[in-house]
Amino acid sequence: QLQASGGGLVQAGGSLRLSCSASGRTFSSDVVGWFRQAPGKEREFVAAARWSTYMTYYADSVKGRFTISRDNANYTVYLQMNSLKPDDTAVYYCAAGGAGVRPGNRYEFNYWGQGTLVTVSS
Repeated sequence: QLQASGGGLVQAGGSLRLSCSASGRTFSSDVVGWFRQAPGKEREFVAAARWSTYMTYYADSVKGRFTISRDNANYTVYLQMNSLKPDDTAVYYCAAGGAGVRPGNRYEFNYWGQGTLVTVSS
């Protein structure tokens, strides 16, 4: 129901855009988020959007560099990542949840896509 894509290898300072394609049911979820998991680390919050209020949320580590958005016509949510750093290297996951979801809490999201690997070289 969620399909993440767009990962790859990029040099530090470069950009990537991740895509999360959703079915109609999951795309209508009020909250869509991106999380990432680096080797040996726990999955962490990156960004989220609550469509009912048009609010967006970002981890401090990516604020000002990453932007979450969506394309209603194509049922796709994007994560534009600029000024990438080696510390951004991780598997990135998209997730969706209902209105009661707290955006930064991964345990409250109902739907998850498979991850897409982002590698940032120094």
